[in-house]
Amino acid sequence: MGNWVENEGLSIFVVLVWLGLNVFLFWWFYLAYDLPPKFFYTRVLLGRALALARAPAACLNFNCMLILLPVCRNLLSFLRGSSACCSTRVRRQLDRNLTFHKMVAWMIALHTAIHTIAHLFNVEWSVHARVEEKGTMAAVLSSLGDNPNESYLNFVRKTIPNPVGGLYVAFTYLAGLTGVIITLALILIITSSTKTIRRSYFEVFWYTHHLFVIFFIGLVIHGAGRIVRGQTAESLAEHNPDICSKNFTNWGKKGACPIPQFSGNPPMTWKWVVGPMFLYLCERLVRFWRSQQKVVITKVVIHPFKTIELQMMKKGFKMEVGQYIFVKCPAVSKLEWHPFTLTSAPEEDYFSIHVRIVGDWTEGLFNACGCDKQEFQEAWKLPKIAVDGPFGTASEDVFSYETVMLVGAGIGVTPFASVLKSVWYKYCHDATNLKLKKIYFYWLCRDTHAFEWFADLLQSLETQMQERNNAEFLSYNIYLTGWDESQATHFAVHHEEEKDVITGLKQKTLYGRPNWENEFKTIARNHPGSRIGVFLCGPEGLADTLNKQSISNSEADPRGVHFIFNKENF
Repeated sequence: MGNWVENEGLSIFVVLVWLGLNVFLFWWFYLAYDLPPKFFYTRVLLGRALALARAPAACLNFNCMLILLPVCRNLLSFLRGSSACCSTRVRRQLDRNLTFHKMVAWMIALHTAIHTIAHLFNVEWSVHARVEEKGTMAAVLSSLGDNPNESYLNFVRKTIPNPVGGLYVAFTYLAGLTGVIITLALILIITSSTKTIRRSYFEVFWYTHHLFVIFFIGLVIHGAGRIVRGQTAESLAEHNPDICSKNFTNWGKKGACPIPQFSGNPPMTWKWVVGPMFLYLCERLVRFWRSQQKVVITKVVIHPFKTIELQMMKKGFKMEVGQYIFVKCPAVSKLEWHPFTLTSAPEEDYFSIHVRIVGDWTEGLFNACGCDKQEFQEAWKLPKIAVDGPFGTASEDVFSYETVMLVGAGIGVTPFASVLKSVWYKYCHDATNLKLKKIYFYWLCRDTHAFEWFADLLQSLETQMQERNNAEFLSYNIYLTGWDESQATHFAVHHEEEKDVITGLKQKTLYGRPNWENEFKTIARNHPGSRIGVFLCGPEGLADTLNKQSISNSEADPRGVHFIFNKENF
């Protein structure tokens, strides 16, 4: 149970608090419009749809306040690096920023749907009340404002019957028009954010996501029309709706109740979102400033498996292991930024990324760097690159543990290239102050060519550990998950050789997938009473498996072994 709390508890606690605040706001504002006498006559026109529109509006304000904060990367990196702010648990929660961002987005979609449906009924009933025959209370209330010294309650002022009247409200009133625009913007943002679109048509996702600017502008001015109206405090003092509503035909006559006066609710959304919008504006200014700093590509290396390595230099650039940067290549696209994990170590005099060619943008970068040509590319011909970052990730905490499991799948090995390089440099100089004592490294790949660019690093680290009589420091297991019959025959023939036929390492390549339950139990047995960090950069299915194993193989006793699961998330 203790490790379940450590792996999942903080996230669940935050989610429960967030859900609780949504429920509280919904219920509080529902009652605020469903009970008070101020909105007695508004409820006569609109019924329960009034409260059902205003309650989700409050929740929308709350969630729109939150939606920008998880994507303020520089703010999160600052908080993550601040020892005064961040314990390990808080840092782990900050690492789940995009998960929280998506949850808030779906909550916004839910409340938008409720708010929109409720207002569709409100508009229909308001239009109908405006054209209703004289003599009913709805007709009397709707006619208020037609004469001097009267304030209106029904925001529909023209007597146009439905459905034309409803369309007129939707496309000529500020609230209606901005509502249509921000709803369409939200639909496009959400539908283009699915995993399929992000992976196959990233440009579509990137461009439509920037409709958030239109969304927030529309959101702020949406309530400026003040169409939700209630009785004024002065009017309530001399016109009690509970009593006066029974004699509505005599309002304003001598000895009867005075005509009620109404005013619109002032817009409130800006008060909720102005703070996050200012923070996000500062975030974008910082990104712009950093993107203008000169970046020099010092080397381009073409690796197997459609992978290129860019080695770069930038004045004042400082990094930690496992961090990532955003890269823009104006020669490919003047607007698009793409995230890449840093594969260099902090000890190196350059920083590098490995880019796998999987889409239009990466293909464009590949060609812009001259990798599609046979001849040597001159340095001055290399494209200009803009870099934003570095930003913190879960892998920064690797050196906070004595024992770690590093699991990479395919190109997901890149964060651990930085970790292993840094370990190598530390051992080359002085490793006495290194808290990390044991690394279990797992790499799962479908294709043998994918191993080639990383094998040199493992060979160097393997040699370094042996020279220092510390060969047990690094245990690595490389798994080939895909092969054909001819490859299998070749592997079998050379299996008895001293070095592996694929990687050239002494540790032989394994075929298939790890038995994770056995791996976790073995490591738990070898390190009783330890806190073991489990770090993954790979697919969601593998993340679920490792998270479950981390929980199930941790002991309830606080003094027992505990596996702490961390996943790259950017």
